[in-house]
Amino acid sequence: MILAFVGTAGSGKTTLTGEFGRYLKENGHNVAYVNLDTGVMRLPYKPDLDVRDEVTAWEIMEEGYGPNGAIVESYDRLLPKVGSYIDRIIRLDTENDYVLLDTPGQMETFLFHEFGVRLMESLPEPLTVYLFSPDILRKPHDFCFVRFFGLMIDLRLGTTTVPVLSKIDIVENIDEYRKYLDDVEYLKARLKLDPSMQGLLAYKMCSTLPELAPPTRVVYISAKTREGFDELETLAYEHYCTCGDLT
Repeated sequence: MILAFVGTAGSGKTTLTGEFGRYLKENGHNVAYVNLDTGVMRLPYKPDLDVRDEVTAWEIMEEGYGPNGAIVESYDRLLPKVGSYIDRIIRLDTENDYVLLDTPGQMETFLFHEFGVRLMESLPEPLTVYLFSPDILRKPHDFCFVRFFGLMIDLRLGTTTVPVLSKIDIVENIDEYRKYLDDVEYLKARLKLDPSMQGLLAYKMCSTLPELAPPTRVVYISAKTREGFDELETLAYEHYCTCGDLT
């Protein structure tokens, strides 16, 4: 099973990748780690495949590039070898129960560069785990945004994507978040009360969610307490057994 962790900077991708891998190993699974971030300095796990063996963003910065430009340039240099990375990940998949892909801290690098798209489109039934943190969910239209961004990842990468609210250990009232994320009708009702252009746009968008969104439930996770790990493991199993029906 191949799981790719994507998300905004600070959403906890690398921490979750390492801790979820340890959880799986403690439950008797063979796990391989793949680091796809050319800019990360330290990892909480030992990667079985690491793009930094080929190129690093900080080495490119020494050539005069800025941080963002260096990351993009690093993927330009990795692109000719994407076929080799695909083959090596598939080999790891045949040798292990789980292969966990840790993607760049800057999510747009992976989503918008051909390296990330070609990699994901060529892997056998990968499951994309889309992380978003509670600190970006302040208004009703923010909840609409994260649900639709999950659909955009589906569209861009051609994979089944499961939305995951991370860092729930810092959330005081998780039930409020669940109302907005699990119940589209509740979210629509709240958005209908928002007279702003953002509220109107979000209301119209969320009205189409039942038709557009695949049958995927939101997972609530804490890498610190391991809450939600069992559900993510179950979802991964369901994905491979039911071809993406994650209701």
